[in-house]
Amino acid sequence: MSLLDLSRWQFVITVMFHMTFPAITVGLSIFLAVVYGLYWRTGRAVYLQMFRFWRRIFAVGFAIGVVAGAVITFQMGLNWGVYGAKTGPIIGPIIGMEVVTAFFVEAGFIGVLLYGDGRVRKGTMFVSTVMVSVGTVLSSTWIIAANSWMQTPAGFKVVHGQFEPTDWMRVIFNPSFIWRWPHMLAAVLISASFFVAGISAWYLVKGRAKGFARRSMSIALGIAALLMPVQLYLGDSVAGHELPYQLSKLEAIEGNWDNGDTGFVLFSIPDQQAARNIAELDIPCLGSYIAKDLTCKTAMPGLKLTPAADRPDMAATFWGFRVMFLAAVLMFGTAFAATVLRMRNRLWTARRFHRFVLWTTPVGILAILGGWVTAEAGRQPWIVFGQLRTSAAVSHLAPGEVLFSVIGFSALYLIMLVAYVAYIVRTMRIGPERHDPGRETPPENLPDTGLARDGVPQELPVQIGSREVAAR
Repeated sequence: MSLLDLSRWQFVITVMFHMTFPAITVGLSIFLAVVYGLYWRTGRAVYLQMFRFWRRIFAVGFAIGVVAGAVITFQMGLNWGVYGAKTGPIIGPIIGMEVVTAFFVEAGFIGVLLYGDGRVRKGTMFVSTVMVSVGTVLSSTWIIAANSWMQTPAGFKVVHGQFEPTDWMRVIFNPSFIWRWPHMLAAVLISASFFVAGISAWYLVKGRAKGFARRSMSIALGIAALLMPVQLYLGDSVAGHELPYQLSKLEAIEGNWDNGDTGFVLFSIPDQQAARNIAELDIPCLGSYIAKDLTCKTAMPGLKLTPAADRPDMAATFWGFRVMFLAAVLMFGTAFAATVLRMRNRLWTARRFHRFVLWTTPVGILAILGGWVTAEAGRQPWIVFGQLRTSAAVSHLAPGEVLFSVIGFSALYLIMLVAYVAYIVRTMRIGPERHDPGRETPPENLPDTGLARDGVPQELPVQIGSREVAAR
């Protein structure tokens, strides 16, 4: 494996690990703002219970996501130093804006969100929760702006081999950003919705905390039902506005090497070197129908239209798109079925549906990862499409050192991912019952806070074990 391959694998592993957490926490931060707002407005204890339970899962995922995001920045300088030097005048200020606007907002209010319950007024808690969610959305906005510029670069000139901005409006609002940003925002909201719905379904299957589970699942599937049709439209619009700039990506997505196929390749095992498919399953005329031609005469372009040196890896692009597309179809069907059950007043009694929703918990995350693979693998062999090749952007490091870091990062990420999943499972088993304000005994001499005036006690302090005392 070459230095380029090792550097790419290291970046892929790091980014896919990192994206797992924003796929949950961006939408979950907005969910927290919604349920706390409902609690503030209605005073119903179940919404405070929901806020406290989901905050526990959000907090750990948020922390890991921030740390993993910092690693990406370091890898850009270490493994992709040439890229950093050439694109620094454009990518640097965009990432800097993420730090100034998003990180500062999140850092300023995350402490109140995590520790202010029972210690500050409800209005302060609500504003802090909203500001954290605003910070997560701003963060994703700047990241999508930087990545979209790499997909469809605009508003720049090249001076002595370095990209320099000539029009920041065109740099940020480049042709693909306009559609990719709302597409990504809807994706993280839907992903978090299925994450919340799946865990809530587990409680309904177990017959535990039904009030908590019903309201969590109702809000989550309601948001998914509203957003899924919008997301399908946005996804189609992304393809319509980005792929004309990247025809090679479109050719790889379709899975055809030669022109003339009017079908839709559902399954394929591509052979990149031989420029053919070893095996494939093609549905006749479906490709033409998707292209809005019901006469079955519109053929899909083949990858042989692109010179061999400029072709992306068809297997990664093809399967990344299929994972995203099939996951979207599954989520749309699930949201539609939930809406039908809700209208028939059977959403809380359909046990088989609850078991099914439980298995859809990670589907939104898989869809986001599949979409990212499609976007990045389909852009190859360019790191800035049409301007800078990936092979010309890698740092000249010793392959043995990069191999060592790839193995080290992979092992570390695997341990952290297993630990996070174990934490979620443990939190689920403990359940939201411990956060039920109705079960807590109001402590004596309760301080005069906003919650105390409304008759809702503070969260009880966590008991410190003897080992922790000794460690301190």
